[in-house]
Amino acid sequence: MERTATVIGSADTAEEELAVMMTPIRYSKTVSESLEPSVTKVKRSYDASRRREQARARRLAVVLAARNLFERDGFRPTTIAAIAAHAGVSAESVYKGFGSKAALAKAVFDLVIAGDDEPIPVAERPAMLAVRAEPDARRKIAMFVEGLAQRQARSARAQIVIRDGRHVDDSLAPVWAKLNDEGMAGMTMLGRHLLETGQLRDGIDLEEVRDVLWTYLAIDNYERLVLTQGWPPERYSRWLAHAITSALCP
Repeated sequence: MERTATVIGSADTAEEELAVMMTPIRYSKTVSESLEPSVTKVKRSYDASRRREQARARRLAVVLAARNLFERDGFRPTTIAAIAAHAGVSAESVYKGFGSKAALAKAVFDLVIAGDDEPIPVAERPAMLAVRAEPDARRKIAMFVEGLAQRQARSARAQIVIRDGRHVDDSLAPVWAKLNDEGMAGMTMLGRHLLETGQLRDGIDLEEVRDVLWTYLAIDNYERLVLTQGWPPERYSRWLAHAITSALCP
C-alpha cells in the first residue's frame, strides 16, 4: 500500500530555506556598511527565487517521469521508487512532495490537461477567456471543441490510466471522481455562457446543456474514434463540434 506524507513545501524545506536566509553574508571591507541591508535583501531574494525554481524543476521532472511510466507500464506496476529513479530524485522526496502515488497521478493529469506547469487554471487561460468572450453560440462551441481536442490529445492516455486503474487500485477511485467533478463544473460554466447568448434551442435548460457537454467531454469518445479507429484530430474536432451544435442549437 502506498504511504502518505506531507504535501510539497515540507517543514524540512522551509527550515532549510530559513537557515539559508538567516546565514550572515560576509562582505568586503570596501562595501559600505550603509549598503549592507539592501544588498543582503537582494541576495536573500535571489537565493529564495533560485530555490523555488529548482524545486519547481524537480517537481516537473517527477511528474514527467510518472507520466511516462504510468502510460508505459500502467499505474499499479509502477512504483514510487521507479518514478524517483527516472526523475533523479529520492523516493522520500516524492512522498514528501505528493503524498501518494494516486496524488501523483492527479498531478500528471493536471500537467497534461494544461500543457505546462504554469500555476494558471485552464479556465483562466487565454483560449478559454476567448471562448467566454465570443458572442456567437455556434462559434463559441467550435472554439471550445478546438481547445478540447488539443487537451484530449495530451491527456487521453493519462485519463485512461486513471479510469481503468481504479478498477484494480482503490486509491484511484477518488482521483477519477475528482476528474469527473471538475469536468462537470467546467461544463456547467460553459453551459451557462451558452444559455446567456439566447441562441440555444427553445426549452433547453442549464441541466440539459451541462449534461450534453459533459457527455461529449468524456474521454471515451476520443479513445474510440481517434485512438482506436484512427480518426485524424481534425476530423474528430469537426464531428464533435457538429454533434454538440446539433444537440444544443436550433
